[in-house]
Amino acid sequence: MSVRRLAEEQFQPASFAFSEENAAWVEATIRKYPEGRQQSAVIPLLMRAQEQDGWVTRATIEHVAAKLDMPYIRVMEVATFYTQFQLKPIGTRAHIQVCGTTPCMLRGAEELIKVCQHKIHHDPLQPNADGTLSWEEVECQGACVNAPMVIIFKDAYEDLTPQRLEEIIDAFEAGKGDEIKPGPQIDRHLSAPVGGAVTLNDDIKPVRTNLEPQPAPVDAASVPPADAAHPKDTAPETDPKLKTPVTAPKAAENNVKAAEAEASGAAKPEPAKAAPVAKSEKPSLEDKNRPQGIDKPAEVDDLKLISGVGPKIEATLHELGIYTFAQVSSWKKAEREWVDGYLNFKGRIERDDWLKQAKALAKGGEAEYIKVFGKKPR
Repeated sequence: MSVRRLAEEQFQPASFAFSEENAAWVEATIRKYPEGRQQSAVIPLLMRAQEQDGWVTRATIEHVAAKLDMPYIRVMEVATFYTQFQLKPIGTRAHIQVCGTTPCMLRGAEELIKVCQHKIHHDPLQPNADGTLSWEEVECQGACVNAPMVIIFKDAYEDLTPQRLEEIIDAFEAGKGDEIKPGPQIDRHLSAPVGGAVTLNDDIKPVRTNLEPQPAPVDAASVPPADAAHPKDTAPETDPKLKTPVTAPKAAENNVKAAEAEASGAAKPEPAKAAPVAKSEKPSLEDKNRPQGIDKPAEVDDLKLISGVGPKIEATLHELGIYTFAQVSSWKKAEREWVDGYLNFKGRIERDDWLKQAKALAKGGEAEYIKVFGKKPR
């Protein structure tokens, strides 16, 4: 990216101020942002100032910085980074930005640049002798389908030829730029294909889907007699794209037969029932591996400090006679597996390492837990 600097001192005005109308707009724009976020309005304010004076001066940057309570250098960074901000005087009637990115270059952008050099100035960003016109080459302007193109202020002029660009430049030079219609300069609607749309026209018949029966011409000589035997192993018709059987005609035939059977009072076949999903059974409370419970003590440990234990799990543990960290920390492998199965945890006790957590909490409470795990429990 080229280095962008402010214009020389000889071009810089001594001060800047928004017009009365623009000042009201600026205040309304700043109020759109939450308290403390008003600096987000820097780009809209700089753009409004450029629209007022034609370019962004040093005085403009200082004024916007003071208005938004921003360091001067921050506003300077924005103005010099974004190429839509002009840092020196440009044409008062038209500043032509010629897109020079690959699609436009392949479609004749170089010829458009030659037109600008011939009719305005050889060098970019240099106004003509009257100060009314200027030009520059820019990067992609987002209308590659309509290449080549230029942007003049806020309007795009697309599908250009060198001759048409000369006419547009002459119109702006004469102060008649508003008579030129922006957009494609050929017989094209927006970005539609040249010559008009070629799809979804009334002249094109709709394409049948593979769910519709395909009519075929009938040859009387080829129609088999009514009592002719039907082949048994004929492969079903398939859709060449989806590679799946075309089943709609057969399905329609089955629906007709089902309706006839219902009308005649025939019993409907019972739909097949899905096999019940087997549920895993809890281990028995009488199992020898069930941890030994105790009567509820006067002081009950907060088992919810163990990662993986919530209020519901804690209540279940209490029902099993588990009230203290010491009980949990003493569980053998078989006992942990029994509790894991009873809670339907699927290995969570081992993954969360309840044993290590309970040992730390039983030894020294939260302080010991932090010492072991480096964080507070839960």
